[in-house]
Parts: sequence; C-alpha cells; structure tokens
Amino acid sequence: MTRRERTVDVLVVGAGPAGLGAAAELAASGARVEVLEREQSAGGIPRHCHHGGFGSRRGGGLSGPEYARRCTAAAERAGATLRTGVTVTGWAGPRVLDATGPGGLERITAGAVLLATGARERPRSARLVPGTRPAGVYTTGELQQAVHLHHQYIGTRAVVVGDEPVSHAAADTLRAAGVEVAALVTGDPPAPLGRVRRGTPVLTRTTVTGLTGRGRLTGVALRHDDGRTTTLRCDTVVFTGDWIPDHELARRGAVALDPGTRGPAHDASYRTGEQGVFAVGNLLHAVESAGTAAAEGRAAAAPVLRHLTTGSWPAGRPALTVAAPLTWIAPNLIAPDGGRPLNNRFVLRTERRLTVPVLVVRQNGLLLHRQRLLLPARPGIPLHLSADWLDRADLQGATVRISVH
Repeated sequence: MTRRERTVDVLVVGAGPAGLGAAAELAASGARVEVLEREQSAGGIPRHCHHGGFGSRRGGGLSGPEYARRCTAAAERAGATLRTGVTVTGWAGPRVLDATGPGGLERITAGAVLLATGARERPRSARLVPGTRPAGVYTTGELQQAVHLHHQYIGTRAVVVGDEPVSHAAADTLRAAGVEVAALVTGDPPAPLGRVRRGTPVLTRTTVTGLTGRGRLTGVALRHDDGRTTTLRCDTVVFTGDWIPDHELARRGAVALDPGTRGPAHDASYRTGEQGVFAVGNLLHAVESAGTAAAEGRAAAAPVLRHLTTGSWPAGRPALTVAAPLTWIAPNLIAPDGGRPLNNRFVLRTERRLTVPVLVVRQNGLLLHRQRLLLPARPGIPLHLSADWLDRADLQGATVRISVH
C-alpha cells in the first residue's frame, strides 16, 4: 500500500481541549497546524459530559458537548486542519510520525510535535478487583458515552467507586439515566461535610474486594477498615478516578516519563526530554479540568513558536520530586530560561487528607521556600505551590525536593 508523506509546521496529536487550544493559538499566529484525533469527533472527554460548568469558574457555563463544539470551532476558525478517525501508530524518527486513517497510511514530518493525548480512568482489571466478568461494569467515560452518546440501558441500582468530583459526575449521570445510586465507596477517611451526598451514603475507609454475578452483575463485595465484610446488592458498578495519562505514544517515542505523574517529564514551557516534542493537558497530570487543559494548550503556543524560529532546546534541567504523602508535581523540570508555570504556580496531589499543610522546597540541602496552605488538602483535589522561589534555584544543581510538614 502506498504511504503518503508530507510536512507541517506543528503536528498536534489529540483533539481534546488542550490540543484544540494549542492549535487555535498556533494557527492564528500563522503556523501550518494539523490536529490528528483517533475518535470520530473532536472535543475530547467533554463531548459526553452533559453537566454544565464548562468554560466558567463560577458554575453555570456550557455543557460539555457545547464546550467541545466551541473549542473545535475556534481551532478551525483560526485555520488549523482537524482530521478525525486518524490513529497515530508510531514514530519513524525525530518529529516524524506514522498514522493511518480513512485515506490510508501516512508519514508526517513536523517542525514540532505537540502531544495532547489526555488521560483515562483505570478500569476494573487494572485495579486488580477479582471476581467474575459480568455485564454492568463501567468507568465514568464508558458510562457517559453509553448514556449520552449511545442511549443504552444501564441498570436499576448502582455503586460508584470513588468520592471525587468525577465520582459525583458519574452519580449524576446514573440518576439522569433513571438508575438508583446505592452508595459511593472510597478508601479515604470521612470528609468534614459528612457521609451523605445528595441523599446517597458515602462508605468511607472501604475497599471493593470483588464482583459477583455471571451474565449480569449482582453485587459488590466490600471490606471495611475495621475488618467487617459485606456484599452490596447492585446490577451496575462504576469505577471512577484513579486516572493515568494516555502515554503509550510518548513511551513509543522514548519520551522520558515522570515517575510521579506517569506522564512526560516537562518544564514550564511544556518541553519534554525529546527535542521538538511538547506535551500539554492531562497527558501531563491526570487529571485537571477541561478549562485548565485548554489554558495549557494556549500557553504552549508561544514556546512552540519560539522553537520553530530558533530550534533551541534546553539540556540538563533539574528535576522536581515530592515526598509522601505528596504523589506528584507538575511541571517537574525547571526551565533554564526562566519559564514560569501557568498562573505562576505548580500543581500537586496528595494521597491522604492534610489538615494544615506546609509545603517545603529544598535543593542541595538549602531551604528555598516554605508555604502554608490556607485550606486542607484532599486526595483527587489539586493543591498549588507558588513559583516565586524559582529565582533562588540552582539551575546546575541537584534535584529540587518538595515535602509537606
């Protein structure tokens, strides 16, 4: 089969909010931009999130599909070429990608590659939950697509595994589909607001130990931290949260991954360890809001354009690491040219609740910064570290370590 070959200025892989935001800014600046998306429609996860709040920090705003259409239209209006139903299959060289789609095989060479492949929830199998393999088991994304895109029958009584914002969105989707939500199940301790959300009990300090049922799910086996076990009757279970970056393409391109985020290691200019390869959005830090991902995409346009002009690329950037109970920080490389992260702050996560956390930044044994957070920190919710200390960091020094006291 004949393979078509061509060249573009910037090749964006992934047409979610981050990729579309970058494409709109880059194309508006005159770059020849092409966006490849393996799904049949652009817009990413918001396409099947029918709740409101997209595009607004104060609530209200657009529904997910409306927001996805707005992001897509902005990129196309700016002059970016969007191609859906096209899958990138691998790398043929630095900034050279192979793809396949309705038109056959392609090889695309780009001045810069921007990875915006997003994140996904880990399914039941990846969480090592034993039991049978009945129908009625979903992740949030699978549930939302089944309800809003395919209008499928879901079930009558469901259990949601998780107690994060995405878990509550899953519960709302179930209710919209006429499904009773029996409980939310989480291993976290009780939150100050109590153990009931919208009339649904939240079972804290509880672990799912198995699924029962043959052709159809009949129950979820639970173990509480005091040793009690029970089986909660249901015909549907939704595994939420536990996000992982969709990093397969980055790995195939030998892009170095950060051990905390499991996405590409990157600096504040969204530069990875491979020259000319940038990364944005939830590929870097699963998972932030669609608005944050879009803002990162727009912010990445300037460093991409500088690279197209100068071809320069930093080397030997100090890494940032975190100590438990912190789980990751992004960005996780220090830019030697003075680049600052979006909104002049780093994003972090914690694996357990912290009542009055104080973040401490050290390098080479020296204290660079101390910051007391004004609010408690919770798993699944971002906490932020000011970047004001960056001028005091040694750009030739050792790893910068962030701990909590």
